[in-house]
Amino acid sequence: MEPPTCKKELVIEVPPDVVAREREQIAAQYARVARIPGFRPGRAPRSLVARRFQEEIRSEVVQNLLPKYFADSIRDQNLAVASEPEFQDLQFEEGQPIRAKASFEVYPEIELKEYKGLEVDEEPAAVTDREVDETLERLRQRAATFEVIEDRAAADGDFVLVGYTGRDLKDPDAEPMEVTDGLIEIGGPDEIREFTENLRGSRAGEVREFEVNYADDFHEKELAGRRIGYRVEVQGLKKRVLPALDDELAKTVSDFSSLAELRQQVRQDLEQKKRCQVEDAVRRQLLDKLVGGYDFPLPETLVESQSRRQLRSMIRAMAAQGVDPEKAPVDWSKLRDGMRPGAEDEVRRALVLDRIAVAEAIEVSEAEIDDALREMAAAAGETPAGLKTRLTRENGLDTLKSGIRRKKALDFIHHHAKINHPTTSSEPEGEGLSEAVKPSC
Repeated sequence: MEPPTCKKELVIEVPPDVVAREREQIAAQYARVARIPGFRPGRAPRSLVARRFQEEIRSEVVQNLLPKYFADSIRDQNLAVASEPEFQDLQFEEGQPIRAKASFEVYPEIELKEYKGLEVDEEPAAVTDREVDETLERLRQRAATFEVIEDRAAADGDFVLVGYTGRDLKDPDAEPMEVTDGLIEIGGPDEIREFTENLRGSRAGEVREFEVNYADDFHEKELAGRRIGYRVEVQGLKKRVLPALDDELAKTVSDFSSLAELRQQVRQDLEQKKRCQVEDAVRRQLLDKLVGGYDFPLPETLVESQSRRQLRSMIRAMAAQGVDPEKAPVDWSKLRDGMRPGAEDEVRRALVLDRIAVAEAIEVSEAEIDDALREMAAAAGETPAGLKTRLTRENGLDTLKSGIRRKKALDFIHHHAKINHPTTSSEPEGEGLSEAVKPSC
């Protein structure tokens, strides 16, 4: 037995009298503008125009009538179409009806299960003193200054200012590489081991020569598999100087005048961030519980579209990190296949949320769309009006509206969920409790 799918086929038939009228109207349009030798524009006989532009007229008749009659057919059968139709087996003979087979996908029928009162656990959003201290230490590290080292050789933790040339020892004809102002941290976690080993103990003015054999899978593709001989000139040494963890640091890295005030703000920020993380985790649990009991076919069109969005997102992230996607050592076909399960999950969640939105009559107002546009525009550095124009042109407003509607459906589920707090059992539990602790993320 074949598994259920969302694929459908309909035979579309356009009556011959409708075809004849459409053909006549299109031929009349051609006759008004056609340029045929021997006749002034618009004066050529209709029959001559029809013969001269027979294929063009035939094509326009099909393009005008098939989509219209397809739309009438799906409306009569109350089908929710998820993809554009593909027309096949076209039959179009003089005096006969137009016939074609339309292949398309529909949205699956979803019989809703219980979605109110879903029960999930919520972890506490407590922030420890250690987390506050770690954040303050990161601020301290970023506020570090550098001092020139003049009285000793480079040691672990020092920074060596270098200029160097590198030559490919396997390919003498390759263009040599040259860096005039590199900075190497001796023993740094991101540094190439050979640079640390050969520059440890160096002093300003010294020259060190060494080779590096790069592995075939080295993360910088232009160096992978190459054997480079380096000539490095040490231009100077520096050490990082960390400021004291005191009120002066607070004034340097923030608008606060004391370390105590900065510590309090750091704790508040961490608590806010953790509350958002906890709520996100709860919502993921709710989504998993919500769709876990469903088993319905997915429109391949929607899965493919979601896979493409995920892939574009990954490509943009790579580009933002300075990685050329075309040069990256990535098996894109394998990567795309690996994304499919995630794409299927996203589509399934979206379809269930859409169905709940219908059941609860959840709508999206123009004000909500405008608010979302303002947030998106601010993040993208655009004006709201410009972003709205672009999304309208790209048919993106409907996507934005659908996303807001699904979020509201999930908000509804969250509001009616039973949120358990295992480590804080003294607090009340029950429907709507999540609203009381809902952070402003």
